[in-house]
Amino acid sequence: MRVKATGRAVLVTASALFLTTACGSSGGGSDGKASAPASKGSSAAARTALQRAALEQGDVPGYQVSADTTAQGRARPQADRKPCQPLADVMGDQPNPQARETVNRGLGSQRRLGLAVAASLSTYARPEAEKLIKDLRAAVAACTGFKVELGGTSSTYGRVKARPYRIGGDESVSWSASSTQVNVETPVHIVVVRQGATIVRFMTINLGAPVPGRAQELVEVPRDVADKQLEKVRRVLSDPPDRP
Repeated sequence: MRVKATGRAVLVTASALFLTTACGSSGGGSDGKASAPASKGSSAAARTALQRAALEQGDVPGYQVSADTTAQGRARPQADRKPCQPLADVMGDQPNPQARETVNRGLGSQRRLGLAVAASLSTYARPEAEKLIKDLRAAVAACTGFKVELGGTSSTYGRVKARPYRIGGDESVSWSASSTQVNVETPVHIVVVRQGATIVRFMTINLGAPVPGRAQELVEVPRDVADKQLEKVRRVLSDPPDRP
């Protein structure tokens, strides 16, 4: 049996694979720590801008696009090793607790059954956006495998490895990993891009029926999805000088 990866399926199934809602919608830190201060007006304006820059149905031919409507304020995933925490964070409902606003989309391929992509946009103070990329690079280098726990449920990630991926933006980091549950290994590809003070995050999985005991083929963030999202970010979002 194969799974048809519609956009809504991404929102439901990705959360199970990543132990948290990879396509969540959040405004502020979910671990009890306050995000960078922002007035209600500026926060609403930032969210509106992100919504305009996020992918919509029809932006990428061959994909069904859905937006998340689940509740905010979910718990922060916890890694079993401190150096790996940035990798656990980035698989949560926002790239890390310093995100000021986050808007997420789920994309399901209508051409390749089972291919699912989670794409998110987050606003940051620019120094925090730059630090996020730096921390992720260090974590990928330090962590070949780790466990993540959220709400009493855990998952094991292995085969973590930096992976070349040509993409636009000011800087980026890309890595592949595998999630193992019940003797089934599911490949994951994650790309995080910084464009000014905006962080763009892509996560790709294959929701097709896996074979127990056999690793699935590697997946890759689709170029048409990544290119279109970066193009919208550059076109829609301005990057004014950051203010404290």
